[in-house]
Amino acid sequence: MATIRPVVGNWYQETEQGSIFEVVAYDEEEQTVEIQHLDGEVEEYELDTWREMTITGIEPPEDWRSGFELAQEDAELADEPMHPEDWSGALNQIEPDGIGIEDDWVE
Repeated sequence: MATIRPVVGNWYQETEQGSIFEVVAYDEEEQTVEIQHLDGEVEEYELDTWREMTITGIEPPEDWRSGFELAQEDAELADEPMHPEDWSGALNQIEPDGIGIEDDWVE
């Protein structure tokens, strides 16, 4: 039986099934624990069910972002601000004459 208190952000392994998951929410008032598996699937358990599970705390797996499909370069620069060299985009290339909004107005 699990005597481990669920901590948001911590990783665990359910030893009977071998499933690896992270606790993403813990509501003491509602007595629920929400977990997210490596593949991104989210489940919610009542605290009583959590206590009946055989759980061990583990280190985050190396590929824990695989369920979110983040590329390695995205993971490395996740907190970096984006500063494009050229803020002009495709919308700046559109000529106002070609839009034809004026023709749609009927008075």
